[in-house]
Amino acid sequence: MAVVEAFAPGRVNLIGDHTDYTGGLVLPMAIDLGTTVRGRRTGDAVRLASADDATPAVVPLGIDGAAAGAVEPAWARYLAGVVAVTRPRVGFDGTVTTTLPIGAGLSSSAALTVAVALALGFDGDATDLALACQRAEQVASGVPCGVMDPLASATGVAGHALLIDCATLAVEPIAIPAGASIVVVHSGAARALAGSAYATRRSECERAESEIGPLRDASAADVASLRDPVLRRRAHHVVTENARVRAFAAALTAGDLPAAGAAMTASHASLRDDFEVSTPALDALVARLAATPGVHGARLTGAGFGGCAVALTEPGVDVGGWPVRASAAARLGFSRPGSA
Repeated sequence: MAVVEAFAPGRVNLIGDHTDYTGGLVLPMAIDLGTTVRGRRTGDAVRLASADDATPAVVPLGIDGAAAGAVEPAWARYLAGVVAVTRPRVGFDGTVTTTLPIGAGLSSSAALTVAVALALGFDGDATDLALACQRAEQVASGVPCGVMDPLASATGVAGHALLIDCATLAVEPIAIPAGASIVVVHSGAARALAGSAYATRRSECERAESEIGPLRDASAADVASLRDPVLRRRAHHVVTENARVRAFAAALTAGDLPAAGAAMTASHASLRDDFEVSTPALDALVARLAATPGVHGARLTGAGFGGCAVALTEPGVDVGGWPVRASAAARLGFSRPGSA
């Protein structure tokens, strides 16, 4: 029986937060930290042991979506979501390990669902995989999350960020210029979308769209016509953030790192003031990063509510945290029977 090994990278979103679920633009980067699932396809359940939790996950193949969100331990709900959505024909017995910090906003949950889906034999292209894993995470967490995270993990290109149109799911690799470094720094406060105001923010965007149409196509005048000041701020963020994603991608392509950094800093201000998803710890961290010589720009990453900031820096600038590199896409491998 062959040994299966599936790896899925996490991601850092360089710019474009809370735009994905309105069909807007995002620019994440798959990173060289990720999650590995290793074992054998066998049996009538998915059984995974984790080095980070003494309690193993055991998910029967017949589980449905309604039951997935109640599985224990809590991380096993993501496995249950994958099983409920993809309906594998055979179970799995193995281990899961990760180099991603949990609760940092680097998409550890999407990396887990993508790696599990591949290990279980998901049959489809990268877009199909991302959509299935998006649905699996929604089933597992109850959060109406967008498609950016699993799509970045499934389509990553080494040395490149990914300009993603979340309406068409088109992915355009954007090269990271020589002389640019990406550093992720934790704010000290863990992030969890479940229990946060994420669903409320999405609902507010939907209410704005019910009045002025799709936010990806809205103009400044459309936004100004919204009577509710809260909805107006939410829509203003989405419309201006889509423009910043385009400006950031153009700046990277031109090798204009100061312009790219300025877009990042403006993005953080919009997430803080218009979308209200930052925290005092994130604001203080971004201010410190932006004031550091050699840092072009910084912003929160991963939807906010805690977690990490990302900085665009000159090489060798020490701001703490993790320097990350652009990674290739998730992958699946096999070893000879008896090799492990």
